[in-house]
Amino acid sequence: MSGDDCVFCGVVTGTLESSRVYEDEDVLSFMEIQPVTNRHLLVIPKRYALYLANLDEQPGVSLFRVGQRLAAALRSSGLPCEGVNLFLADGEAAFQEVFHVHLHVFPRTAGCVAVGHVHR
Repeated sequence: MSGDDCVFCGVVTGTLESSRVYEDEDVLSFMEIQPVTNRHLLVIPKRYALYLANLDEQPGVSLFRVGQRLAAALRSSGLPCEGVNLFLADGEAAFQEVFHVHLHVFPRTAGCVAVGHVHR
């Protein structure tokens, strides 16, 4: 796969619709269309990178900084959030399904049920 046929690259360019939450020069955050929990967010680098090792340092720093800020915002939002998962699957063996680096940020509440490799 290349950036040319990448669904997340389509989100970055605006070719594909998304509910954007945050954007800066390096990264974009938007609502997950198949959420594990309510308010499940994704953070992606704007420049295509297949794996974490392919990601330049500055966008990598931005990816995790924005993930941390979104986690803090979820906790202070007043909406149900007793914890937050940050999840990055790097490679097919790690259950990566969309091959553009992305960080999942999803809030947790008591009673979340485990399903598969990610708790639902």
